[in-house]
Amino acid sequence: MFKDCLDFSAEIVEKTIANYLKDFGNIDVVEAMRYSLKGGKKLRAFFVLESAKLFDIGPDLAKWPAAGIEAMHTYSLVHDDLPAMDNDDLRRGRLTVHKKWDDATAILVGDALQALAFELTLNRAVPNCDMLGCNLAKAAGAKGMVMGQALDIYAEKSTAALSLDDIINLQQGKTGALIQWAVTAGAFMANENVKPLENYANFVGLAFQIADDLLDATGDQIKAGKKLMKDASANKATFVSLMGVDSAKKKAQDLIDEACESIAVYGQRSDTLKQAAKFVISRDY
Repeated sequence: MFKDCLDFSAEIVEKTIANYLKDFGNIDVVEAMRYSLKGGKKLRAFFVLESAKLFDIGPDLAKWPAAGIEAMHTYSLVHDDLPAMDNDDLRRGRLTVHKKWDDATAILVGDALQALAFELTLNRAVPNCDMLGCNLAKAAGAKGMVMGQALDIYAEKSTAALSLDDIINLQQGKTGALIQWAVTAGAFMANENVKPLENYANFVGLAFQIADDLLDATGDQIKAGKKLMKDASANKATFVSLMGVDSAKKKAQDLIDEACESIAVYGQRSDTLKQAAKFVISRDY
């Protein structure tokens, strides 16, 4: 059931973005945008569509913020892969944008995708789109994702080792902020209480990062479609390095249990979100 919903949401978002980009022409930067947006699980977009469904908001409206968060997330990946950041050659099993084109094109692609994220999210047909747009700016900026990325870079250059609390704080920006935006989007569109979904997002976001650390340490590079073992080679503090593999796995499972409990208020309507939470820590790619 969950896998079908994930595939369905990915298809909706891919079609929405492809149709929207039809009139953008075929210069390199636009072709590179299209290239960067292909593939991936599109989990954040799924969270938008599924949270909207809780409040009877259909994909005809929810597809716009869902496509928006996918554009924002992809921008972050394109920039994160650059030589000045993580310096990666592979993303989603293919050459990264700066490797297929060049650094300048990758920078412009990221800039364009960030702008596209707001253009899609602020579609006037979407209920409370202004609030969604404002929240997206906060989640993506210096109070959210960029803050987390900056802390990550500072940590790599620092001689002081990160504590577990430091890593949690970093994660809440780098990974958690966009996940929280996606998960709570439905409640904001419907003017409903966001707290249950906010709690779910916090638990899932942290579990997601632990799972990423586990994947980097123990995963299969072919399945992952990107370079692994980067954290260990950089002597980087992670949940795995501080807790060990077994303890990290247990922590992730405990967080998912709490995530599922936090949305029990929605009854059977939350079943797919519960399955999504379990997928976050079971994925091997």
